[in-house]
Order: sequence, then C-alpha cells, then structure tokens
Amino acid sequence: MCGIVGYVGAKQAVPVLLQGLYKLEYRGYDSAGVALLEQGALRVIKTRGRIKNLEELTRQQGPFSATCGIGHTRWATHGEPSDINAHPHVSGNGRVALVHNGIIENYLELREMLKKAGFTIQTQTDSEVVAHLFQMHYRGDVVQALRETVKHLRGSYALGVITADAPDQLVCTRRDNPLIIGVGEGENMIASDIPAILALTKRYIVLSDNQIARITAGGVEVTDELGTPVEPRVETVTWDVAAAEKGGYEHFMMKEIFEQPKAVRDTIAPRLRDGLPALEEEGLSDELFRNVRNIHITACGSALHAGLVGKQVIERLARVPVMAQVASEFRYCDPIIGPEDLCIVISQSGETADTLAALREAKRKGAKVIAIVNVVSSSAAREADGVLYTWAGPEIAVATTKAYSAQLAALYLIAVRAGMARGTLSRQQALDICAHIAGLPRQIEETLACRAQMQHLASLYANRHSVFFIGRGTDHTACQEASLKLKEISYVHSEAYAAGELKHGTISLIEPGTLVVALACEPALVEKTVSNIKAVKARGASVILVTNDDALREDPEICDHLVRVPRCPAVLSPSLSIVPMQLLAYYVSVMRGCDVDKPRNLAKSVTVE
Repeated sequence: MCGIVGYVGAKQAVPVLLQGLYKLEYRGYDSAGVALLEQGALRVIKTRGRIKNLEELTRQQGPFSATCGIGHTRWATHGEPSDINAHPHVSGNGRVALVHNGIIENYLELREMLKKAGFTIQTQTDSEVVAHLFQMHYRGDVVQALRETVKHLRGSYALGVITADAPDQLVCTRRDNPLIIGVGEGENMIASDIPAILALTKRYIVLSDNQIARITAGGVEVTDELGTPVEPRVETVTWDVAAAEKGGYEHFMMKEIFEQPKAVRDTIAPRLRDGLPALEEEGLSDELFRNVRNIHITACGSALHAGLVGKQVIERLARVPVMAQVASEFRYCDPIIGPEDLCIVISQSGETADTLAALREAKRKGAKVIAIVNVVSSSAAREADGVLYTWAGPEIAVATTKAYSAQLAALYLIAVRAGMARGTLSRQQALDICAHIAGLPRQIEETLACRAQMQHLASLYANRHSVFFIGRGTDHTACQEASLKLKEISYVHSEAYAAGELKHGTISLIEPGTLVVALACEPALVEKTVSNIKAVKARGASVILVTNDDALREDPEICDHLVRVPRCPAVLSPSLSIVPMQLLAYYVSVMRGCDVDKPRNLAKSVTVE
C-alpha cells in the first residue's frame, strides 16, 4: 500500500514522477502528490483522488523545469483522504519535503514534543512529524540529518527526502517497508517497486533495513546505520516493461488470469529433474523433511488460502502434521514452534508486514523458515533460511490470480518431496503425481475455455446480494479463495462453507433465489457434496456446480448450471476449479461497474499491520 517515487537526473522530473506513480497504482491509494526542487525552492502539488487529478494540476501550474523531485500515492491510515493529508509533507521552514510509507507508531509522542519546540502540526498524519524532525536535525548534511531523524522513530517506514538546501540530491532509507533504487546512466530513481523504474532502467538496488542512500544524477552512495559505507549489490530485472502492461486486455486481472499457465509452468519446470522435485537449492533437503516434527504455514489473504490447500496436500502425501494460520495472529498466539519444526511463509510481494512478523517470530523460536515469494530479493526472501521463488512475473491487479496459482504449484512440489523423504510416497507414486503437476499448465489452458460460459453466468447473477460457496476437502479450501475473489472486486457479500456444515446453522440463510456455487472435484466426496447441493436446491437456491465428474451430467436436477473442469488427482484440483471462479468474479465486477484492478479500500502490498 502507498507508493513512493523519486528522480534526480537531467530530464524534467514531473513526467518521470507521474509515469512512476501510474505504474504503482496497483498498490492502492486515495491521494497523490509531488514535490519538486524548482529554482532553489520547493514546489509541492498534491490532491485527493486519482493520479490523473494530480497530472491535471501539474499541467495547470506548470511548466516546470525541475530535474529532481519525489512523488507519492497515499493509502489513508492516520487521517482521512484529503488534500492536506496527502504526501509529500513539508517541514515548518518550507525547505524539506518528505514522502513516507508505513506507520510511525510513536507519532503522538513526537507531535507533542514538536509542538513544545514551536512547530505547527497541520495534518492528521503520522508522517508529517518526520519532516519536522528532519528540519530539527539538519546541519548541512542530508544523510546525517536522516540518520539522526530515524533514531526517534518506532514503527515501519520507507522514506524519501529532498531539501532546497541540497537541490541536486535526494536521500532515502527504509525499515520493514520496501524501497529500491533504480540505477541509470546520468540519472537515478527511488521507488516502492520495480514497475516504476522500468521506463528508465532495468538495473536496481534493494535497500536493506536501516541503510541510508544519497542519490545524485551521477551515482548512489549507501551507508549503514552507523555511517559505514556499503557496496550495494546491483540486480537486473529479468522481465521487460511489456510484462507490466495490459497487452490488449481491458484489465490487468484478465491478462493475469490468462497468464496462469505460463506462471505455473515457469514455477514448476526448473524444479523437476528426471521427473521429480529437486528443492535442495531452496533449502528443502530430504533430511529436513525426515526429521521435521510439524510444519507451520502462515500467510495472509489469498496466500493463506494457498497455504490451506498446501496443508491438505502435504498431510495427505507426507503424513506430517501441518498447521496453517493467518499471519496477523501467528506471533500473538505464542505459537508452539521450535527447532524441530519447519515454517513456510507465503507472500507474493515478500513484504507483507504481518507475514514478515510471523517469519521473525518463527526464527526467534529456532524453527527453519522457508519463504514462497514472487519478488526477488524481497525482505522475506532475504530473511528466510531458504526461498522458493514463484516465477509469476509482475502481478499488477490487486486481486491475485497467477501468483496464487504459482504458490499452489510450489506447495505441490514441496508435498511430493516431503512424501518421498518420509517414505510415504514411492518413487513411482511421486513420478506419477509429478507428471500430473507438469500437466497442470495445459489443463489450466483447457479450463480457460469456460470464459464465455462464466461471462454468461455472471450476467445472470451479477445482481445477487449474497453468494455462498460450498465444498468438501480441497474443494472447501478452493471455495475460500473463490469467495474472496468475488467479494474483493465486486463488493458482493459471499461466504465459503464446508458443505457438511450447512445443516449446523448456515442453511437458515438459504432462501429462494440465493446463489450457491458448489465445487465437487474430489471423487471420494462427490456423493456427500451432492446431498448438500440437493438440500439447498430444495430450499429454492440457484446452484452453479463446478466439477470434473462426468457422472453428474446424468442428473440435470442437481444444479442449474454445470461447469466442467479437466480431471486430475484430487489434491491438485484447486488449481483448475479456481479458474472459472476467477472469471466469474471478474465478469460480475465488470457488470456491476466496479474498478476491477483497483478495488476500493484495498492495496496490493500490505506493508502495515
């Protein structure tokens, strides 16, 4: 959530900053602004609403000659979305401008201290205090001023600062919040994520916690929190700017739904050797699996739903207890985890604040930690004992699709390797299931053929106020992700229930016209699920059934609409059954006039608790 950009070079800064901010729209925001070093003074332009509003303001107030500036998209936490609460924030003397992502936990204490020192606080935000602190500590050296400033801060932050007293440079730092430096030729940038720098360069530096960088047109100087120079590692983006564009699709979400076969293939293929998973390079040795007492999976949102599938698959194939828990609760429940346990953290960005906190808690208690992440060199990837990257490429839509599918694929590989190591899967059994895993990209492509059917079904049910998803076993775990997809982008109330639990209370909510979506892709559980479907049908529900069971075609009274997906082993079926659910959510959102890629109140990367 929130996005930072900064530029220093020979180009006019305003177009570069606006372009970078547009590339960060997916992170979620409700206001935007820029600060420019213009003819020895600061110019700040900011507004509530979309970046296009900011762009219009810069057009009206320009032209500008500034070649150094910072920009920001704010997702409101402290204080309502408004022009005055928008970033950048300016110091009391008007000489310092600052952008901030994260939360300053002790901001109230700092506000009182600053008021007593004679500063006037103009906003409701926690971020403004940092600009005033910087002014207090500035004695001619911007790096030293920033170093002294952050000593007063508790919480998480990524900070970008410019000052009229040093018009040819910007400084930045971070703690528990993502920030990268784009390294160009005679120009450099800072940004919250890679898409914002791609128009300028593919080379970047990932700033580590507590490091401070001084950035000029000619170079980047990095020091640690004590002031010791650090030689930063320069990385290169392996995908091009086209990967972060819509490519002819109306929305990023639809593009990413159709990129799922490639994302799954790219995640699986490098790790299958002679038909079996090879995960030693990721830190997952057979010895680890043989000796592990328990496996803990922790994540948030869709990543947690992938983890819930992973729990079932690992337990079935490797016969080891697996606990899957939401990361925001993990460290607060004093988890029973220690050196004999493995903790798997899952995060698309690798910067999710709650997931990072869970990772650190698991490590503090001595557990081995493996991260499943999509972003190379992210915080989770750097801090875990091992990392299994999902090669899904950039995912721009807030509602995840291809990253989720890639996470499932990674978990399948872990489950098979664990089963082999623990002797619960024979070599031949492992080869057989890996052949099915390798075939998932082709089967996902086949499943995508239901696009027109799901568009039609969306047209029939887009006006429903409440939807229920039911299933058993892995179907139930897939239902949880299906329900989230619908509610987060279409704002339709939806719930996912284990089908057998309907009679314990939930069936009281079923009335004529209620839409129930049933998933039945576990052969051993299909008959039980059908009984539950008939119970809701008897009470007037409209039923969409997603299944791979050919026998269900023989009874037209089971459901109102039948959606077929290819057959595969039951443990892998969530990779296929989720595809029509993603399409249904997408088309319902479109038909309800919602902002598909940027749903209200949501952010792509949740970097605060």
